[in-house]
Amino acid sequence: MIVKLEKEIKTVLELKVDNQIINYTKINNEDYISITDMIKSKDGEFFISDWLRNRNTIEFLGIWEELHNPKFNYGEFAIIKSKAGLNSYKISVKEWVNKTNAIGITSKAGRYGGTYAHKDIAFEFGMWISPKFKLLLIKEFERLKQEEQKQLGWSAKRELSKINYKIHTEAIKNNLIPKKLSNEQINFVYAEEADVLNMALFGITAKEWRKQNPNLNGNIRDYASIDELICLANLENLNSVFISDGLTQAKRLERLNKIAISEIKILSESNMKYLNNNDEKTKNIICN
Repeated sequence: MIVKLEKEIKTVLELKVDNQIINYTKINNEDYISITDMIKSKDGEFFISDWLRNRNTIEFLGIWEELHNPKFNYGEFAIIKSKAGLNSYKISVKEWVNKTNAIGITSKAGRYGGTYAHKDIAFEFGMWISPKFKLLLIKEFERLKQEEQKQLGWSAKRELSKINYKIHTEAIKNNLIPKKLSNEQINFVYAEEADVLNMALFGITAKEWRKQNPNLNGNIRDYASIDELICLANLENLNSVFISDGLTQAKRLERLNKIAISEIKILSESNMKYLNNNDEKTKNIICN
């Protein structure tokens, strides 16, 4: 269920449709698109109120609110619906929201101000601009959502690698660090073992990476790909086992490097197969 809380409009992102920048944001984890930006793509002098006065528009909005908004004012909606389409009738977004308690459309003040509509409604609004615009908007929106999912996937894998790193350091603590070492000596062992993984996967130590990239924040792992993070998580687990089995550092590095090469190759081939399949699906959709 969608709940109206206009104060919860958060980060504003951008879509680009037919060379027009269109802002979109989230309200209570739902996607809302700026129809104020969208209308700039329509030829001539038109206003959102021109769209809102249309009877088909009002009927669509009423159905949407019925499905998502238990507090929708059906009494006021019936009055508006009876007047919709008349030459003398006009209603603003503010009046629509205030009279019906609607949540599908909302206004936002400030730098990224304007009228925002839930994506379902924004897509319908896109049809009012033109069928082509609607299709381009949906395509661009889906592309951006895929990018968001990729970023979420990267973050999840990065967190997984951090958890595995804790397991890794425990194995070092229990098997490699002699008693009565100073904190400085202990930290050196941890850093040295972290570089075993860095060398196995990236072919470079953390210190070397920082020297080559003085203008970047974070460390080498913050700039790893999703495939590299997946591999890194596995290497951390394997190195913990190898440490427990008493393998020397040189032997562990050699084995981990071979495993990293094999895993990255498999992941890369899997990604290429996935992309090729998607390209083929896209071609079929366009041809049909």
